[in-house]
Amino acid sequence: MNLLKTIDERGALTLTLNRPDRHNAFNGELVAALIETLDAAERDERIRLVILRGAGRSFCAGADIDWLQRMAASSFEENLADAAELAKLMQQLDRLSKPTMAFIHGAAYGGGVGLVSCCDIAVATERASFRLSEARLGLIPSVIAPYVIRAIGQRAFRRYALTAERIAPQAACGLGLVHEAIGETEAPALLDMIVDALLRGAPGAESEAKQLGFLCEGRAIDEGLAFETAKRIAKRRATPEGREGLAAFLEKRPPRWAPGGSMAVV
Repeated sequence: MNLLKTIDERGALTLTLNRPDRHNAFNGELVAALIETLDAAERDERIRLVILRGAGRSFCAGADIDWLQRMAASSFEENLADAAELAKLMQQLDRLSKPTMAFIHGAAYGGGVGLVSCCDIAVATERASFRLSEARLGLIPSVIAPYVIRAIGQRAFRRYALTAERIAPQAACGLGLVHEAIGETEAPALLDMIVDALLRGAPGAESEAKQLGFLCEGRAIDEGLAFETAKRIAKRRATPEGREGLAAFLEKRPPRWAPGGSMAVV
């Protein structure tokens, strides 16, 4: 199977890119499997968060060379349909209402950098490396560009898209591509800590916080934006989650959605 799926008792869904002999490079089947799985995760109330990782030595080496060869011999219309599916995947991952986290333990090249950029949280180990490698193949990082530019900025994108230089984990952290760059032995504890922190947040509030980021991105801080943000917090205070969160705080107990809570909020 190109994609392995596991869900634990906490509602953490782990998606493992499972083409280790090809460094988990994209092909049409893997892209389709990711789209289908993310669509199902969006609708499944059991799933609280999604973790993306790769099998074997790499995270994702971008597009599979055999796949690229086939597309090079295809028509513009066929290439457009194929690229549109990859664009759909990136947008779907970026806009998923539930928290997403990428765990990068090896190479993340090309489209793999795109996946990292689309996730809410990214953690890399000291074995990770990143590269916008498309120019060396005579290609451009077109579909992933909006997400990578948002993550690392225009100037950094221009440098690394033009040079295809390797980006080390600490450098990726400094650029904003990943949030943490840590040792292999430290990774499991950090991932558990982040998952625990995410589970302590209210599902609806986390979803709306993500939407708030999209709302504010690139917007002038004017009266319209000020009113929209005020309206959103006013509505949220009176939601079942808002009332339960305040009650739990005052009663010095976990809210019902958190580990140790008694039941779902209705």
